[in-house]
Parts: sequence; C-alpha cells; structure tokens
Amino acid sequence: QVQLVESGGGLVQTGGSLRVSCAASGRTFRNYGMGWFRQAPGKEREFVAHISWYGARTYYADSVKGRFTISRDGAKNTVYLQMNSLKPEDTAVYYCAADRFPYSSASHHEVTDFGSWGQGTQVTVSS
Repeated sequence: QVQLVESGGGLVQTGGSLRVSCAASGRTFRNYGMGWFRQAPGKEREFVAHISWYGARTYYADSVKGRFTISRDGAKNTVYLQMNSLKPEDTAVYYCAADRFPYSSASHHEVTDFGSWGQGTQVTVSS
C-alpha cells in the first residue's frame, strides 16, 4: 500500500493558477502510476490526469487538456498537478491516487483502476 497526502488547495480567481501536491510514503512509490481525480458537490468523482510509473506517459481528461499538467518527482516521492487558466467549474475536492498494480503501462482513468487514495484537498475557483 502507498499512503498519500494531498496539499496545496485553496481559493483562486478565474483565470488564475494553482499547484496541488501529493506526497507518498513507501519506497515503492516509483513503481506505481499516479492519478488525480476531483469531486464536486453532488457529482461523481471524475478523472483528471494520470502519469505512468516511469513518468514518460501522461493522460488527461478533455476538460483539462492544455490547462493542467501532471508531473512527478521520484526523489521527493511527490506527484503534482499544475492547474492554469482555472474556471469556476474546476471547483472540487481534488484527490490523488495510486494505481492498483505496479509497473502498469496503461493510462488508467477509472476509479477502480486505483488502489490507494489520499484524503483530498479543496480547490475553489471564484468567478
């Protein structure tokens, strides 16, 4: 199991930027692909972005493509989500998650593809 803790959420105006982080514990972090999801009030949790365990492959939801960037730092056991050109509809609790299985080359985007989750961090975009 990988333990995950998100940070960096907050309040930002429309068009602004924010970077959320996810710190992972456990020496096997580097072996797992990582994803970001978000959940707005009254809505289901939705996929945002995924990065492969080796860091070379990324995958984004259409709604954030070109605005958000996922990255990872193996030395810091941390995955990031840089969010630019934020919109009110980006308001949600953002969760990071680790692939259910290590060394997977697939670009995962379903909730069931992930086995470990953080507690979430709130991002609010004001209009």
